[in-house]
Amino acid sequence: MNENDTKRLSRLTAILTQLQTKRLLTASGLADKFNVSIRTIYRDIRALENAGVPILTEEGKGYTLMEGYKIPPVMFTESQANALILAEQLVLKNKDASFIKDYIEAVDKIKAVLRQSEKDKVNLLADRTRFEQNNNRERNSNSISRIQQALTGFNLIKIEYSNEQNKISVRMIEPFALISTNENWLLIAWCRLRKEFRYFRLDRILKFDVLAENFEPHKMTLQDYFDKYY
Repeated sequence: MNENDTKRLSRLTAILTQLQTKRLLTASGLADKFNVSIRTIYRDIRALENAGVPILTEEGKGYTLMEGYKIPPVMFTESQANALILAEQLVLKNKDASFIKDYIEAVDKIKAVLRQSEKDKVNLLADRTRFEQNNNRERNSNSISRIQQALTGFNLIKIEYSNEQNKISVRMIEPFALISTNENWLLIAWCRLRKEFRYFRLDRILKFDVLAENFEPHKMTLQDYFDKYY
């Protein structure tokens, strides 16, 4: 096998991993990722199809993998997958480019073994999480896992919250995003009491309950939120 064949085999494997990781991929996006032409991607997709990989083409949108293809031998719980997303955000703060590249590729492979519903949730969580290193190394929250599940499941949360003046109030909130600052974890959520988005420090949440009631997802990314409100 010559060098070109080796590179193509590696690329085909990586494309298959991407198909298992993402709901929808475009030829142009794959071409940019692997630094090849769109025509090369077309040939790669045909090669995978000829090898028996059930790739579906959504006209004008891109490629997707048939649901249920290649049932994985290892499965992760939703909480474990969410923990990996937080770890990924931490790794992105590392200064070593090669380490970041290797870790992201590893996370892509881990995502590939998740069921489609779980992939959608971890991808949403990745979009709705920002992480800054906590220099004090303090564990100032023990509720992140449950909040993550409420965020990706679009479940309403009832909290008892203490503000800066130590005044306690009961709020019904729609969790939107998690942000870690140098000192605290912050939850961005739509507050039904104030009828606006608010920041809630996790260490000031005295009690919370994830309710069975679902709310309508907010149709924007975290970056859209920052652009609109800041």
